[in-house]
Parts: sequence; structure tokens; C-alpha cells
Amino acid sequence: MEVEKESCEKVNRFYLWLSCFITIMNKLHTMVIMLFKKVKKIGEDDPRRILHSFKVGLTLTLVCIFYYVTPLFDGFGSSAMWAVLTVAVVMEFTVGGTLCKGVNRTFATLLAGALGLGTHHIAILCGEKGEPILIGIFVFFFSSAATFSRFIPEVKKRYDYGVTIFILTFSLVAVSSYRVEDIIEFSHQRLSTIALGVALCISISIFIFPVWAGGDLHHLTSTNLDKLANFLHGMRDKYFGEDLVDRSYFQSYKSVLNSKATEEVLVNLAKWEPGHSGFGFWHPWKQYLVIGASIRHCACLMDSLATFITTLDKSAPLIGSNPRPKPDSEELYGKIRSACADMSSETAKALSDLANDIKARSAPATARLHVAAAEEAAERMKMALSNGAEGGIVHVATIGSLVGEITKSAKEIVGSVEELAQLAGFKSHEAVNRTMVKPLADGESQHTTITVNE
Repeated sequence: MEVEKESCEKVNRFYLWLSCFITIMNKLHTMVIMLFKKVKKIGEDDPRRILHSFKVGLTLTLVCIFYYVTPLFDGFGSSAMWAVLTVAVVMEFTVGGTLCKGVNRTFATLLAGALGLGTHHIAILCGEKGEPILIGIFVFFFSSAATFSRFIPEVKKRYDYGVTIFILTFSLVAVSSYRVEDIIEFSHQRLSTIALGVALCISISIFIFPVWAGGDLHHLTSTNLDKLANFLHGMRDKYFGEDLVDRSYFQSYKSVLNSKATEEVLVNLAKWEPGHSGFGFWHPWKQYLVIGASIRHCACLMDSLATFITTLDKSAPLIGSNPRPKPDSEELYGKIRSACADMSSETAKALSDLANDIKARSAPATARLHVAAAEEAAERMKMALSNGAEGGIVHVATIGSLVGEITKSAKEIVGSVEELAQLAGFKSHEAVNRTMVKPLADGESQHTTITVNE
């Protein structure tokens, strides 16, 4: 009996261990699949990331040749490893990022090396005892001054990495000069290998599948305008069309609210880039920040509108739902709702046209026409409301007021884009002939042809 019992316990332990092993393997399998899906999604979202990874690998492989080939290694010595380190820290996703870090690293190393050598020659005049003291004073002064300069906004934005490299290089050169005899050769090898690594990074970044920060900024601005237009198209087709169930368009503008940091980074990097893809070296990148601020203001108004509608869902009847307005308010209700739909439609068209104009790098031609039509709809709504807003339509009147504010914000965006087109020298349309339909108060329509000669 005891033998059988012991045998059963061994079998149970075996199955227990087997069960634990299977559970662990299943979890590992699930984790591997999730990791694979995440990596696949990252690659599909932006295939340029895969190309960038290959570019970094290629650059590191090329720079390692200077360490493997004996004649090249004899020319640079052990400092050849600094070229490898330079590639690892300088190679960025965008051309602007690589140029920013590369130029900062090169000039910071050159300046710090020169000051370090100068410090060495001055310190040796003080004798063997005074040399370390004077070197310590210089290190304290320059490192403190350079660190304080990082608090200056202009320096922080464009030269923060260079200041960090300056502090590191100056300290290394100044301190090494006390022990290293041939400090000039040491500094020359270090600067040469760093310059070599930077030149290789910049060359590959520019000439092999370049990723331009300026192009990304231009595309981001156009995409954000499309997102705002999608929200207003949804308001026209769904909400004012009395489809109260589908609210997917409520999410279209949300990513725009958090785009400021990305825009500022891209503007800073775009300033480092040479002329490319129709963008000149002196392209007015700062104007994109002005446009971005106007776009985010418009998105904030849309957020207020979406929040009001969501709150209304929980506390009051919605537009088009039961109970309907009182019979004496039915006509006024219809006029206000029609005006809101027209404002949403025309403002959406204006934003869509601006997005297309930015994509094509052409001066806005039709956006102001749509804004003018939206303003006319806003005036119709004001005239209707001047008769008094009965209790059954207060909610739609509030929504109309918010849509009117969005129209005003869109007008500011139009002005900002027009200024960009003027500063950047975007091509203009020779003539725009457009027929617009303007609904009248009595429900009829008049056709007005507006010709704009630019």
C-alpha cells in the first residue's frame, strides 16, 4: 500500500509540474504573439521606422571598418572607437534631428577641445603645484557657465545637446592634459573620429531614404485640419441629420489637442534641414506654430461642443428626439437646426479646402467663400433667435452658438494659412469660379456665382 501511495504521489507531482510547465509555455507563447503583433503594428504605422533601423545598422557597419582595417586603425588609433559612439548617439530618425545633433557635437567638441588646450597651456605656466589648481578653476567656471546657459530658452531648444557635449569634452581634455603628454595629438584624433562619424551619419541620413522633419510637420498640419473637418462633417450628416446613435466622429479631433509638443519639436528640427521637396532653407517654419495654435483653439471649441452634447444626452432631450418642440416653436426650431447644419457644412468644407491647399502647397482660394457662407448661416440663426428662444429649443440654440464660435475660429485658421502661403510663396490659382447655393429664409434657394481673380 505504501509503495502504491508513493507511486501515486510521484505521478501527481509529475502532472503538477507538467501542468505548470504547460501554463508557463502558454503564457510565453501569448507574450511572443502579442510582441509580434505590436512590432508589426509599429512597422505598419510607419514603414520608415524599419528603413531607419537598417540605416543605423549600415552606418555602424561602415564606421566599424576604421576599427577593423589595420591601416585605418593605425591612423586613428584607439580613438576610432569614438566614431562608433558618435554614430550611436547622433543618428536620429529625421534628417533635421541628425543634423542638429551632428553639428552640435562637432562644434561643441571643437570649441571644448580648443579651450581645453588653451587651459592646459595657461596652467603649465603656474608650475607643477599651481597647474592642477588652475585647471580645477577653469573646469569649475566653464562647466558652471555652460550649465547655466541651458536654462536660456533659445539655447535649450537648439543647442542643449551641444552644451552637454561641451561640458563633457572640455572636462575630459582639461583633466587629461594633466596626465597625457601629447594632448594635442590626443585631441586631434578625438575630433577627427567624431567629425568622421558625424559626416557619415549626415550623408546616409540625407541620401538614403531621407525622413524630413519639415515634410512631417507639413503633413501633420494638413492632417489636423482634416480631423477638424471630419468632426464638422459628422455634425452635419449625423447630429443635425438626426442620426443620434453614431458618435464616432466625436473622437476625430481629440489627437489635435495634444499636438503642440510634436509641432514644436518638428519646427526646431526643420530649421536645421537644407532645402528639400520644394521647401527652401528659409521656409517660414514658425508660421506652422501659429497655424497649430489656431487649430488647437478650434479643437478646444469642438471639445466643448462634444462635452455639451454628451451632457445633454444624460439630462435633456436631444435634437430630433422626442419630445419635439411645442407647435409654436417648431418653425423656429427648424430654422435654427438648418442654420447649424449649414454652418457645420460650410466650415467643414473650408477646413477641408485648407488641408488640400497645404498638401498641394497652393494659396487658399475657396476657403474664405465657405467661411462667408457659414457666417451668413450664423446671421440667419441670430435673426431667428432674436424672436426669442422658447424653452424647448434652448439646447439647440446653445449648440448653434458653439458652432458659430467654431466658424469664427476657422476664419482665424484661414488667415494663418493665407499668411503661410504668402511667406512661403505658394503657387496661386489663376481664377476660381464657384457656384454656391444659399438657402433663403423661406426655404427657397438662390444661385450666386462668385468669381475670384487672384
